[in-house]
Formats: sequence, structure tokens, C-alpha cells
Amino acid sequence: MNNLVKKSGIILEALPNYQFKVQTDDGKESRCYMCGKMRMNKISVLPGDKVDVEIPSNFEKIGRIMYRK
Repeated sequence: MNNLVKKSGIILEALPNYQFKVQTDDGKESRCYMCGKMRMNKISVLPGDKVDVEIPSNFEKIGRIMYRK
């Protein structure tokens, strides 16, 4: 079972298929995808937006965007 770590970050770049390059507050970059509720409600995320991200503690390269601030 993966332990999820919640971090905040900034969108650096928009990638295809609802994926984004995000830089977290600790300076690490990861590729993140939008959660299903954000896609279903058509919430837009653009480069420069601040977001909350869930990242597995054992694998910090792929995460999930949970909230746009």
C-alpha cells in the first residue's frame, strides 16, 4: 500500500492527456495528472497556477493534482 504525501506546487508546463509538469515547494519536479472530479467538472489548469498534489512516498515522479488554488 502506498502512503500518499500531500504537497503544494506550481504548474510549469501543460502536457498531453491532462498531464502537467509540476514543481513542488521543495523544488522537485514531477509529472502529474488531473484527478477524475476535476476532469468531470471541466476545471481548467494552466501554467503558473498553484495546485495541491498527492504523490506516493515511494515513487516521487508521478502524482495526482487534487485541488487548484
